[in-house]
Amino acid sequence: MSASGLRCAACWVMILAVPASSLWAAESAPAMLYAKGTAWINGGAVPRTSALFPGDLVQTRSDSIANINASGSNLVILADSLIKFEGPTVSLEHGSLSVATSKAMTARAGDVTVTPVSNVWSEFEVTQNADGAVQIVATKGNLNVNDGADTTTLSQGQQTTVDNSQDKKKKRKKRAGGAVPASGGGVLNSPYVIYGGAAAAGGILTWVLLQGDEPISPKTP
Repeated sequence: MSASGLRCAACWVMILAVPASSLWAAESAPAMLYAKGTAWINGGAVPRTSALFPGDLVQTRSDSIANINASGSNLVILADSLIKFEGPTVSLEHGSLSVATSKAMTARAGDVTVTPVSNVWSEFEVTQNADGAVQIVATKGNLNVNDGADTTTLSQGQQTTVDNSQDKKKKRKKRAGGAVPASGGGVLNSPYVIYGGAAAAGGILTWVLLQGDEPISPKTP
């Protein structure tokens, strides 16, 4: 192959390779955190800006907030809050969190999971109080809210509060453990009840036939 042919081949290789490498870099790039006031990542103070990776803990003070820019999502960690950044998911340990996302980023608070219904631009707020109550506000777009047992849809403009206390969790687990499977049917459909009822009915019928023409409750003459 001539020198010009080699240069042409090299150019095509670069053209094909550069977009792929750029895409890989964009997907693997860490999120960026911008702190306004005092904030910590994994216990270390953040000067103002820092890279953020999955598994990092971010904490704000009562007089500070932090902003996280991730691919397709923007998070605002409000004052006196603690979160765990997990890439496509963020876990709220306590405090308040505001999420704006076009990639259906999920927010968790204890057993409660909040996820946009679709991959359109959605905005919502999640607050976890000290008593375990989780408040959710759907600012833009609809949300799926799962309390650990059931999933409901929260429409845009609505808000709800989910009890996430330890007592509520115990009741959910107890109810789930003792629930009758849907495929098992109701109590009246149980074969033991059916056969037992049939036997009792047969016994009564036999007793009535043995009485002949006598009434069931004869009167004393």
